[in-house]
Order: sequence, then C-alpha cells, then structure tokens
Amino acid sequence: MSYFNGEASHWLAASPADDVDPAPLPREKQDLVIVGGGLTGLWSAYYARQAHPDWAITIIEASHIGYGASGRNGGWLSTLLPGNRTKFAEAVDRARKNDPSGPVGSAGLGGVASVSAFRSALFDSIDEVLEVCKAESIDAHQVRGGHIDIAQTEAGLSRLRDLEAGNEQFGYGPEDMQFLDAEATRARINVDGALGSLYFPGTAAIDPALLTRGLGHVLREQGVTICEATSARHLRKNSVATDRGPVRADTIFVCLEGYSDTVGGDLPGLQGRQVIPVFSSMIATEPLSDEAWASIGWEGRECLGDTAHTFIYAQRTADGRIALGGRGAPYAFRSGLPGDGEVPAEVVDLLAGRLSSLFPDLEFEVAHAWRGALGVTRDWCAGIFFDPTQRIGVARGYAGHGVTATHLAAKTLLDRAAGASSPLTALPWNDHFSGQWEPEPIRWLGIRSMYKIFGLADAWESATGAKKTSLLARFGSRLAGLHE
Repeated sequence: MSYFNGEASHWLAASPADDVDPAPLPREKQDLVIVGGGLTGLWSAYYARQAHPDWAITIIEASHIGYGASGRNGGWLSTLLPGNRTKFAEAVDRARKNDPSGPVGSAGLGGVASVSAFRSALFDSIDEVLEVCKAESIDAHQVRGGHIDIAQTEAGLSRLRDLEAGNEQFGYGPEDMQFLDAEATRARINVDGALGSLYFPGTAAIDPALLTRGLGHVLREQGVTICEATSARHLRKNSVATDRGPVRADTIFVCLEGYSDTVGGDLPGLQGRQVIPVFSSMIATEPLSDEAWASIGWEGRECLGDTAHTFIYAQRTADGRIALGGRGAPYAFRSGLPGDGEVPAEVVDLLAGRLSSLFPDLEFEVAHAWRGALGVTRDWCAGIFFDPTQRIGVARGYAGHGVTATHLAAKTLLDRAAGASSPLTALPWNDHFSGQWEPEPIRWLGIRSMYKIFGLADAWESATGAKKTSLLARFGSRLAGLHE
C-alpha cells in the first residue's frame, strides 16, 4: 500500500495555498497581537476587525496559518462541548456556593443551566460560521448534514441511551437529537452490524484547510498583518519576543492549543503543565466509485462517529473520499509534537482496519495519512482566561472538539479583553482550572495505559456481547479523568 504520509494533512496538501509569508514585523505598537495562526487566532482577528476597523492587528504564526490542529482535524463543525459537562456544572455550583456575587454566580444560573447555555452558544456558533462563510465567499465544502453516532455492540447501544438521557438533562430537545433504530441508521449510512444511532442535525462537515486559508485571505484583505514563519519565544505585558525581534502590543491573545508549551511567560491558564499535546491520526482514501457509494449511502455527508471507547470520527468528503480518524499512538514522551504529521505504519493499519470493520465489503486504498496534536487538560475541559493587568488572554484545551469552540472562544476572549459582562463571559469555561498533569514518566505511562485499557474493553464487549459498559472501561475513564 503506497500513500502520502505526513505533509501536515490531506486537507492542506490538497487545497491551493499562497507561499508562506513572513511579512515585516510591525514597528509601531499594535492594538492586538495574536500568537497562533489557527482558527482561534483567525476568528479573534476577524471579530476584532469587525468591531474595531481602525485597530492595528497582527497574527504571529511559527509555520503557516492552519499548520496545527486547525488544518489537520476531521472537519466537524459540531455541537459537541469542548469538555466534560458534569465537571463544568460542578465547578459552576462550587463557585456560586463560595462567591454568589462572583463572575459566574452573577449569571444567575446553576451548573446544569450554565452548561445548557454553553451548548446553546455552540449551536449559535455553527450558524455564525456558516453565515460568515457565505458572506465572505469562503468555500470550505461546508454542508450541514448533521452527525451520527452509531453503535455496533449492545454495550455501545446502552451508552447511546445513556448519552440521550444525559443530553436531555442538559437541554437537548427533539429538534437537536433523534434516536434511530437499526433500520433507520443503515438507511442513512450502511454500517455493518449497526444496532442503532443518535443523530444530531446541527453539525456541519467542512474542509478545515479551506476554512483557515479562506479566513486568512479575508483578513489580509482587511488589513490584518499575518507574520508566518515567525516563532514567538516569550511573552510579557505589552510585548511578544519572536525569533525575528519584538512586537509591542496593548493586548495579546495566546491561541496555541497543543503547542501552548512552545512559548514562555507567566501566562494565565498555562502555568505549570496544564496542557499537553495528545495526537490524533487520520487517513483519507482515494475517491470511491459510484457503486461503492450506492452501497454505503451516506448521501447527506453526515459526520460519522461511533460508541467504541477507542472511538473514530469520519466524514464523506466533497470529492468522494472517506476521511477517518482515531487516537492511535496518542502521546509522545515529554509532550513531543507531531512535526509534519507522519503516522506510524501500525497506526495507519489500525485505522484502515477500523474502516474495514464499518464497511467490510468495501475495497479502498489509503491515499494519505497524517496526525496532529490536540490540546488536552487534566480534566479534558477547555478554558478561557484573561489577565487584565498584563492584558494577556489564553484559550486552550479543546480536546478534539475545537472547530466550533474556536469561534466561540475568540468572541469570548474579545469580550473579556473589553471588560464586558456578557452571556459569553458567564459561560462555565471562563477561568476553568483543570489541574496539573502528572510529571513524566507517570504521564506517559498513564496515557498509554488508558488507551490500551480502552482497546481491551472494546474487544471484550464485542466478543462477549456485553449489554453494559465493561468495568475495565469504567476504570480507564476514571484514570483519564473522563467520567461524568
């Protein structure tokens, strides 16, 4: 099997791109400097420009825009919360109890209601991203086909029912989520052995590279300076030190996600080891034949997930491929980074095998494999921070659910920087402290063990026909801090 391996991603390699543009560093003080040219940084610049046409805005990017997770992800503009909603709700209730007049308590919402407001804000973000794409003529191959989580085991079906009940508790209605039986599931996507599914119509599939590059083009036309091939080294109040010299700024946003540890400074939400890079790997097939698509269905281009503990995520691309991702080889010792994204051969085989288990009669060829780094906190919850004294803001820890969350994070950071008291600044990821990761080698051993446990749990549930989630998987979730 011959395929491209690395090159950041299939999306980035396939879409047209301008040459990397270092651009001259601005000599005058900027109103806003953004470190990181991914979606959080791009959306921050976009909405800052809408609100302040006269501002001087500069983006500092070590490689090229979209080089990190923003250009390597699965292309789910999804309704999924960037974190554990129970942990968010508990944190809100603790804060209200300790300081009823504080910034979270002032919203007047308990934990569950606060998380429900968070969910609604994410739904709104999907609408807004699609509206911006239309208004700015950004063709990211976007289609709102929803997403569907499919169960192939009895234990997975039980987890679907639990998810359905939990979603209802946090405000999902019938317009947001529908349970589909086996027949209705296979009528949408003919997954082998599908027992049922949950369908969420709000999600849209996109090409993430086209979205990031489209935003970059719009921002340059609007006068935003984008300095690619420029590495930020250290940050302090009013100054970003780069490998090409300093840039002065009234306000600084740090939007580095899995690359957060690459800059120094006393940064809010990043003190110590609060964020680590966890790898997610993907494959994209060659375009499938019309006969193959007739057998599979998937006509709505729904985003496809499953209920396995070692879960996958996939989409049918606009040019007729299947792009599928998962968590093989998830972590490098001492928080190593993925470079240009080359994937170990055994992980490519693992993902190709998972695709075959979904569609066992499908003949396909892998065209491209790649991996990227997610920013993951100890409790898998994202956080938004702003230090009004230093005027430095940080967004981090999307844990794989960032395409929608980046948009909401950008607008929230701008409200925080403006000192506004708004519905966005009251959402529960504001100043959410997730704790510190364990030191090495405990961290490496723990993460590797967690994914090994999840793999064993999947195999056991499938082999035994277990009706409920295995105790082994429950232990793995507690080890990881994922349980609700």
